[in-house]
Amino acid sequence: MKPFEKKVWLSTPTMHGEELNYVTQAYESNWMSTVGENINEVERLTCEKVGCKYAVALSAGTAALHLCVKLAGVKPGDTVFCSDMTFGATVNPVVYEGGVPVFIDTERDTWNMDPVALEKAFELYPQTKVVVVANLYGTPAKLDEIRAICDAHGAVLIEDAAESLGATYKGVQTGTFGMYNAISFNGNKIITGSSGGMLLTDDLEAANKARKWSTQSRENAPWYQHEELGYNYRMSNVIAGVVRGQYPHLEEHIAQKKAIYMRYQEGLKDLPVTMNPYDGENSEPNFWLSCLLIDREAMCRQVRGETDALYISEPGKSCPTEILETLAKYNAEGRPIWKPMHMQPIYRMNGFVTRQGNGRARTNAYIAGGVEDVGADIFQRGLCLPSDNKMTVEEQDAIIEMIRSCFM
Repeated sequence: MKPFEKKVWLSTPTMHGEELNYVTQAYESNWMSTVGENINEVERLTCEKVGCKYAVALSAGTAALHLCVKLAGVKPGDTVFCSDMTFGATVNPVVYEGGVPVFIDTERDTWNMDPVALEKAFELYPQTKVVVVANLYGTPAKLDEIRAICDAHGAVLIEDAAESLGATYKGVQTGTFGMYNAISFNGNKIITGSSGGMLLTDDLEAANKARKWSTQSRENAPWYQHEELGYNYRMSNVIAGVVRGQYPHLEEHIAQKKAIYMRYQEGLKDLPVTMNPYDGENSEPNFWLSCLLIDREAMCRQVRGETDALYISEPGKSCPTEILETLAKYNAEGRPIWKPMHMQPIYRMNGFVTRQGNGRARTNAYIAGGVEDVGADIFQRGLCLPSDNKMTVEEQDAIIEMIRSCFM
């Protein structure tokens, strides 16, 4: 098998042409800053699509999450429960406000925050009043269960729907389950603005506060008057033009991503692997990334340090490192699963709660003393596959053969 002449990527922007029309409109009308028709329209389109009352267009999903945390009232020293297996942007905004993240282990049904572990965390940290849940790789968490637990403990729920725009849980769009929610239009997301994000809420006062904070907290005065801390977080009218041109293609992108997931599932069905799971009765992911989990007994020996990994190849077995190196050899991009936050050097001293209780009161083994670290296990055995919706069927078939070759 020869390497691909043109690289097959994990996930890249898919552009259609309308985006350029709206960017040109911003240019020709000279509305190049953080006000303009494109911004107004993407906020309207987002409310229409997601089903929220108010949307605030911001410079990034991280900016949206930061303002969500600020709206939730997090103060220095406050503990905040956060998804463990996620990108750092889910957690870092908590620290921006001086909060202390406590990580909630993952459950196997969706690879998201475990409601059982969340309930256990409230027993250990009863003073906690904010929870941040992420929908991993476009798959909704058990959002009703998590919201019910938050309500029972008087906690504010923030939904990080950065990866899950267009996904639904029990027929309801993600990005609506928290009091404050965030989506992302980063370059690799299901639709993109090259950057950008959105804060979503049903609270008019909160939306107005977020708009004010995002434009340096300027007061209504004839000069620049400031009475509280502000940020340069507003989306530009140019970026909004790209997002505006992408919105009509959201469902098309989701259908393409789902087809990729299903082809992997069919092509790999006789290998000792499973795809990233979802609750087919209650949720419909946007299938942003297709991921693979190798069966425990089919794992060859693999050791990971902080920045590198080693493995020993064994007949009939493989590991994420071997598959990722094989893909790279043939000019295709895969990625490791998000390394859980409780394993990150920056957050290693923070609390971590499994469904059995305090996860720090155990060894570093994935299963020890009856306590299972689910996130660490998925990280050890899982990987993200090339999921670009411009990948051809022939290219995906070749990738499937590359994966199969690793188990021969």
